[in-house]
Amino acid sequence: MSPEGFLNYNGKIYKNDKLLISPDNRSFRYGDGCFETMKMIDGKIILESYHLERLFTSLQALQFDKPNYFITDDFKEQIVELATKNKHKKMARIRITISRGDGVAYATEDHHPNYLVQTWDLNSSNNKFSKEGLTADIYADARKVSDKYSHIKSNNCLNYALGSLWANEKNLNDVLLLNPYDRIAEGTVGNVFIVQKGVLKTPALSEGCINGVMRRFILKSAREDGMNVEETQISIEDISKASEVFLTNAVYGIRWVKSIGKTQYKTQVASMLHEKFLVPLFV
Repeated sequence: MSPEGFLNYNGKIYKNDKLLISPDNRSFRYGDGCFETMKMIDGKIILESYHLERLFTSLQALQFDKPNYFITDDFKEQIVELATKNKHKKMARIRITISRGDGVAYATEDHHPNYLVQTWDLNSSNNKFSKEGLTADIYADARKVSDKYSHIKSNNCLNYALGSLWANEKNLNDVLLLNPYDRIAEGTVGNVFIVQKGVLKTPALSEGCINGVMRRFILKSAREDGMNVEETQISIEDISKASEVFLTNAVYGIRWVKSIGKTQYKTQVASMLHEKFLVPLFV
C-alpha cells in the first residue's frame, strides 16, 4: 500500500505510515484476530450480507464482543469514505482486520474488537473471466488443520505465507494446501472446486478449508440451478482425475487452473459459472 494513502483505525482516518499498534498487540504477538476481504464496486460491497454474517460468526467463535456498529450504515459509510479518499471508489479490494488489542499473556479480559480498514484499487479486468489459467502444485510442508476454528479467516496465516513463498520459488501462481489426512483443503488465497464425472465438488468445511464467501455463493447458486454438487473429501488422486479445477474468493471470483504438477486441465464449468452467477453481481 502506498505511504501516501490512508487507512481507518477504529473509526478514525490516518495516513498509511501512521504507527498504530504497540509491541504488545495480541494480533501481532499471537495472530489473535480475524479479517474480512471484500470487493466493492461503485460504493456497493458485493455479497455484503455473506461477509457480515461470517464476520459476526468469527467474532463469536473467537470470543470477541460483538458491537452492533459493524452492521450500521455509519460503518459502511466509513468504508466508502476511505475508498473515496484513496481514489479507489470505482472498484476496490477492502480488508477489515480485527484484533483484540494489547496483552502479554495468552489470556486476557479485553475482548473488544479493534478494527483496521484498508483499501486497494482494482482494475476493471478483475470482473472478467481470465483466459489464462493458473499454474499450481500441491504443497505438503505446511498443513491446514481441521478443527473448530479452521473455517475462520484468522490473522495467523503462516501456512498460506509459506505456501505462497514456495509457489514463487517454483514459478507457480498458487499451491493447494493439504489437511493432516493428506487430502486437499484449499489454495493459499481461495477455495478449491473440481469437476469430476459431471459433479461439482469442493472440500467440506470439516476438511479444514475457509468458509469462503464466494464458495458459499457458488454452492448456493449451483444447487438452485439444479447442478449436482458435493461438499466432500477430495484426495490427491481426485485432483489428478478431475476434468476441471478452479479456485474462488470474494475479490477475483473464479480463476481456473490449467495445470497442477504435470496434469493439464481445460475450463468449461468455471467459465459458465462466472457468466451465469458472477456477472450479474457486478452490474
